[in-house]
Order: sequence, then C-alpha cells, then structure tokens
Amino acid sequence: MAERLAASLLPAAASPSPSARRATVPAAASFPSSCSARAAGLRLRSSRSAAGRFSKAAAGRRGGGGALRVVRCMAASDAAELKSAREDIKDLLKTTYCHPILVRLGWHDSGTYDKNIEEWPQRGGADGSLRFEPELNHGANAGLINALKLIQPIKDRYPSITYADLFQLASATAIEEAGGPKIPMKYGRVDVTAPEQCPPEGRLPDAGPRDPAEHLREVFYRMGLDDKEIVALSGAHTLGRARPDRSGWGKPETKYTKDGPGEPGGQSWTVEWLKFDNSYFKDMKFLSQLPSEEQKEQDLLVLPTDAALFEDPSFKVYAEKYAEDQEAFFKDYAEAHAKLSNLGAKFDPPEGFSLDDDMSDRPADEKKEEAAAALEPVVAAVSTATSDDNNGAAPQPEPFVAAKYSYGKRELSDSMKQKIRAEYEGFGGSPDKPMQSNYFLNIMILIAGLAFLTSLVGN
Repeated sequence: MAERLAASLLPAAASPSPSARRATVPAAASFPSSCSARAAGLRLRSSRSAAGRFSKAAAGRRGGGGALRVVRCMAASDAAELKSAREDIKDLLKTTYCHPILVRLGWHDSGTYDKNIEEWPQRGGADGSLRFEPELNHGANAGLINALKLIQPIKDRYPSITYADLFQLASATAIEEAGGPKIPMKYGRVDVTAPEQCPPEGRLPDAGPRDPAEHLREVFYRMGLDDKEIVALSGAHTLGRARPDRSGWGKPETKYTKDGPGEPGGQSWTVEWLKFDNSYFKDMKFLSQLPSEEQKEQDLLVLPTDAALFEDPSFKVYAEKYAEDQEAFFKDYAEAHAKLSNLGAKFDPPEGFSLDDDMSDRPADEKKEEAAAALEPVVAAVSTATSDDNNGAAPQPEPFVAAKYSYGKRELSDSMKQKIRAEYEGFGGSPDKPMQSNYFLNIMILIAGLAFLTSLVGN
C-alpha cells in the first residue's frame, strides 16, 4: 500500500508558485481513505518510503539535487484569506469526510510542545513543522501525508496564510462541522522554515503503554495540560477509526465501518464515527463494565488509554461527568482544544487575532461600507457649515445619519437605516422636516369625547 501511495504521489508533484510562502509539501489529490485515520494522537506505524520518495522526487523536480528546497514564510497569516480558506475546508469536509485526519493533523503539529524548553522552535508546538519529511516520518504520524495532500490545494489558493495556522484552522473547523462546539481559536502563528527545526520523535502519545494513565500524564503534563484537559481531549475519539494494517489496533472492518463513508474498513470508537458528541464517553462507560473477553466481541474499539479514563480515579470523575452532560463536555473540550492549538506557537502579532471578532478580517465589501459610513459625519458637517452662505435661502436640513442615534461604535446597516426611515415617515415625518401636528384630527377627537360625556350624563 505504501508503495502504491508513493507512486500515486509522484505524478502530482508540481512546480512551486511564485509566492514567497510556498514550501515543499505534496500536491492535490482526493483521498477519502485518509478519513480512516484516527482523530486522537496515538502512535501509528508508518512506511517511511512514501514520504521519503515523494520528498526526494519533489526536490528533484525543483532542481534541488535530492535536497528539500525550503522557502521562508515568516509573516503572519492574512485574516481575510483565513476566512476564505475556512469555507474551502468546509467544502472539502462535505466531499471527502476527512474530519478525523484533519483533527489529527492539527493535534500532531501542536502536540510536540515541551513546556520545559523556552526557545522557539526547539520547544516544538504549532509551528507548521509537520509538513517536513523528518517529522512526517515519525511513527505517530503515519498516514498524515494524506492530510497534507488534502490541505495543500487550499494553501496554494491562499499563499498569505502559514501552514501552522492552516493546520489548526482545519482541525477546529472539522470539529465544528462534525457537530462539535465552537472553538475559540486565534491565529497569526509563524512557520518554521527548515526540516532541521522539526522536534525529535517520541513526544506524542502511544496507544498501548504499560501504564496507560501514567503515560497520558507524562505526555500531556509535559505540554502543560491537566487531568480534565486530558479527558476532554480524549473525547475526540468520537471521530475516526483505527486500522490494524496501519496502527496495529482494531479490526479490519465492523458493521459500522464496512460501508464507509470514504474507504470502508477499520474499527471505530463510536457507532456514528463522523459525529462529534459525547457518545464516546457513554460507550466507554458501558464497555468498561464488561469483562475483557466480552469487550473484544464488541464492534467498538477500546484502547488501553481509553479504558484508563474509567479506571483511574482522577480521570474517572471527568469521564463520568461527560458521559452524563454533553454541554459540560463541549465547554471543556472547546477550551482544551484551543489551548492545545496554541502550544509552542509564535504569534505575529504577538497577541494573535480572531476570525470572529477582529475587525481586520472582514471582507473587502464590508470594509468599503464602513469607510462610506465613516464619511457621513464629514458630509453632514460640510453641509451645516455652508448652510449660512446660501444666498439668503432657508438653511438646508441636516442629512439623516442613523449613526447619531446608535449607542454602538459601528454604523447601522443600510437595512436598519431604511427601517428607521420607513417607520418615521409612516407617522408623517421625514428626515428633512419634523412631524407636523394634525389640528383637524385633534379637534374631531375632542368633539367626539365631549359627545360621549354628554351621552353619559344624559343617561
């Protein structure tokens, strides 16, 4: 399989674009089978030949003589391009069902962080280093070359974003599109620039350590995460499958995976393995109560690190809670995912920026509307200033500016302005003159009132 994958990659290699942000990674191809890769960061076996052969071939096509040609991309990402890339990722998810492997891509790029190392990029973390061959060949990253093939066309379309941001954007979007919580992400991560900056192998979790609970703490404590965050992040096993021919874990296929979607086969942790909810904890709680022999007969996967969540007293508190309360799980997961995505990252600007509330990331048409709205007070001031020098004519009314009646900092939308104008004119007023009193109507109302009172007195 690895040989066929390598062969399929070679023809796809293309010449680099003129953009200063291109780096050496695989070109475009649609691989639904990549969706079978698991969503959590467990050690998987890989064939190193696929990534190695492709990298050498790509370098040869670039005239690199067998060495990777590295292009530096050290600037922050463009917010508008990130928003457009997010829409493209949503389209990709709808057609390839690659939610699990995109989650895993972001996790494995950031999960190499070591809080005991201060220097960047030696400390590891979310820096885009996973695109380089040395890290891609780590055993725990088996199959992630498929994720790079899926995501690279989006990077080509939006060269002003970094790989580090793109990996984390894809991971968070996959969670949200699978029905998970909104992740409070920030962006502006800087990319590493050379394969020599990749972290050493061995920093990611293993699926079957001798002491699963202790191993999880050793790995995640090194990142600065705690027991609650370990359990919450483990809940991402609600997505994805494991395949025995890749990771050594799971069944070749089950009744839940034999028909796909994507490439059939593998064993999932949950029945609906492309839906993000708290079913992982519900299923693990049920399976943990069965004898080991009966567990093996089930079609759902339970790894030693999964079982540890209901065996370790500290982990069990959170696992039991999440099995009963999906809202609590979503809240804790969103916070833990966002924290994981920032580990080790170097931001430009240093505080990063959000795609949801940062003003700089709005589309160009919105920026034009706001610029026009900002000019309205200037136009009004000019009109007022020239009204006294109008050849004796009556002063011109001040133009209607809805922002004068708004309590917020932003201009009202055009639809809101039209609504206010329509309601005002409906009562007889207009932006150009005050509403006049209707004296005839007032007199008629008064006469009718007197007649009513006279009738009452007569009765």
